[in-house]
Amino acid sequence: MNTSKSFRLVALDLDGTLFNSEGKVSDENKTAIKQAINHNVIFVISTGRPYKGLPLEIMTELGIHYAITTNGAAIYRVPEKECLFEECMSANLAAKIIEELLKLEIHMDLFIQGNAYMPESCREIFLKVKRLPDSIKEYILSTRILISDVPAFLREKQEPVQKFTLNFLTKEDGSLIDRDNAIQILNCYPDIAYLSGGFGNLEFTKAGVSKGKGLSLLCNYLNIPIEQTIACGDSENDLDIMRAAGLGIAMANAPEDIRKQADDITLDNNHHGVAAFLKKWI
Repeated sequence: MNTSKSFRLVALDLDGTLFNSEGKVSDENKTAIKQAINHNVIFVISTGRPYKGLPLEIMTELGIHYAITTNGAAIYRVPEKECLFEECMSANLAAKIIEELLKLEIHMDLFIQGNAYMPESCREIFLKVKRLPDSIKEYILSTRILISDVPAFLREKQEPVQKFTLNFLTKEDGSLIDRDNAIQILNCYPDIAYLSGGFGNLEFTKAGVSKGKGLSLLCNYLNIPIEQTIACGDSENDLDIMRAAGLGIAMANAPEDIRKQADDITLDNNHHGVAAFLKKWI
């Protein structure tokens, strides 16, 4: 852990971190970020979302020009949508996995070249998903392009896939329908890696992709030692970047196992946790 306070770059997760439970960025967080940028600190969004899901207006307002998206599968300069790095699953591999997953009662999203797609057959299932906050549901419904036959679409277009996200229905006892079956399918493919981005979901990318690797690539690009970075998040897909950074900070609303592995813990996302750690460390 870097304790010198000479931090030059801060990577922020969105959902559950920079965003409060209503999907908004508080004035307190905005002010703290602007003050840090005035002291030459570079901010980076680090998210499981695709480019399409970035809050571009807010990023422009704050002066945030870089984003590690889809759990590290693609890194962009904002708002030009200039892709600096990308590491994807092949279209044929993605199509093969999808054909198996679509036999289950699950919701699925896939991200290609920064855009977000949803199989038409998954829309009605998604409307029944209970674990997601309304703000995230609204974001998903407003950004997805519906496709009738995703495997055929992929095989025809031959566009590599940055990431998939799977969401699950909930039984009366609170357990998630078909989540274990989805894991069994994913375990058959060593060329991919999966984890949870929160709310019991599963997110998978090409093996070796992570937010932490994305941070390392971006630091090399910007000529900033990774020891002089801070990464803050709240879920399993943030652990790798929290470990890679000079200082890893967990939100108070993060699960206990995430908080235990952090170098420091800040306030929760409804009490301006980003502003709190910036005041302490920058």
